[in-house]
Amino acid sequence: MLKIALKIAYLGCDYYGFARQPDLPTVEGELIKALTRSEIIDNPSDAGYSIAGRTDRGVHALGNVISFRTESMINVNQINDCLPASIKVLAQTSVHHGFKPRFARQRHYRYLMPKNPFEENWDMKSMKEAAKLFIGTHDFSNFTKRSERDPVRTVNNLEVRNQDHVICFDIKGESFLWNMVRKMVTAIINVGLGKIEVRDVAKHLNPQRKVFITPAPAEGLILMDVTYDTVKFVEDPYARRLFLSVLMKNYMNTCIHSAAYREMMGSLDNNEKCILPLYNELKVLK
Repeated sequence: MLKIALKIAYLGCDYYGFARQPDLPTVEGELIKALTRSEIIDNPSDAGYSIAGRTDRGVHALGNVISFRTESMINVNQINDCLPASIKVLAQTSVHHGFKPRFARQRHYRYLMPKNPFEENWDMKSMKEAAKLFIGTHDFSNFTKRSERDPVRTVNNLEVRNQDHVICFDIKGESFLWNMVRKMVTAIINVGLGKIEVRDVAKHLNPQRKVFITPAPAEGLILMDVTYDTVKFVEDPYARRLFLSVLMKNYMNTCIHSAAYREMMGSLDNNEKCILPLYNELKVLK
């Protein structure tokens, strides 16, 4: 009997999150169907199936991890043949029988926020100052649900950088609370847009002060990797190319939509002279 860990990539927009839900398409639901169809496991319970973490609806991944026991030799592309195009196994490895994927050394999330061409300039210096406040061990009660039993977490590193047409956030830590990463991103963005000051972020980390923070949109979040001290995955080159081709196709479709929207805005706006005033008016109406 072997115990196997798989590294999973997926596009979250097609699914109602990672975790199984009755009568709804989920990443985990598709994975379990593929593992049973390829006769690698009979059912999740008997196979000791386990996961590194659940991502919300719309969140993507390049490095989520699952594990299970099996008597079969693993062929990554045999599993991938049973999966939708938007979910692929990228790598595999054998692990010891006590391995539990949720006990990772570090999780790496990346958030990408497109720069709104109708906003004022972003204050990157203040955003980086705000980001530094999250590094270390804190009570994140204001960055998750208030009913969380243990809201204390440690952020190992948080970097913010200006990258082409997006603001990129790299957040690393052993574990994160529900909505924690996306709420941190919202707080830093609000600093960059001048809606709050850096010192307000420090106040948000005080659990005695109740603050409502709207999570940043899920579609901008990627679980980049989950790493372990003694586990090294072997990537399958064909699986990598296969998922890359899916990403390229989706990217080009999105570019086509963006180009069409831009052209329509320009045509309606007579060279975009009133887009900014109109955008500001719509913000007020919200």
